[in-house]
Amino acid sequence: MIRFILFVNKQGQTRLSSYYTWMSIPERVALEAEIIRKCLSRSELQCQFIEYRGHKVIYRRYASLFFIVGVEGDDATGSAHSVSTNGGCENELAILEFIHALVETLDKYFESVCELDIMFNLEKAHFIVDEMVINGHIVDANKTNILKPIHLMEKASASEESIFSRRG
Repeated sequence: MIRFILFVNKQGQTRLSSYYTWMSIPERVALEAEIIRKCLSRSELQCQFIEYRGHKVIYRRYASLFFIVGVEGDDATGSAHSVSTNGGCENELAILEFIHALVETLDKYFESVCELDIMFNLEKAHFIVDEMVINGHIVDANKTNILKPIHLMEKASASEESIFSRRG
């Protein structure tokens, strides 16, 4: 099960965070600070998987952003490669593929996503993440399926704006 997803820039500033298990704010701040420090300090030649306090942390850098995913560690699940109830494996390579699918989806929506796209469209970035992950489980990785609801919302919003502009 996915515990958290973080988007972080090269300076260590969190740009998006999504948690799927309850954690107090001070715990989140401490967890983020330590994990970000560990990920940013590693060279590109090192493995993209680390263990931290019962979590397996998988990260990948795309341009100036680090995409970090924390999943249940070995001690929480009893095995190194647990299988979730929906049949998806939560191994490191599957999570790396999920990160890649997430970045491809963001790229398709924002037309080459960058840190500013995330910062100025945070609600849309959260919406895309929420379409892919529900309750800590990956439910969809198809870009078209993920982006369809957001395009429908934009279309409805545009038609609503045009209705109000005709009245004024």
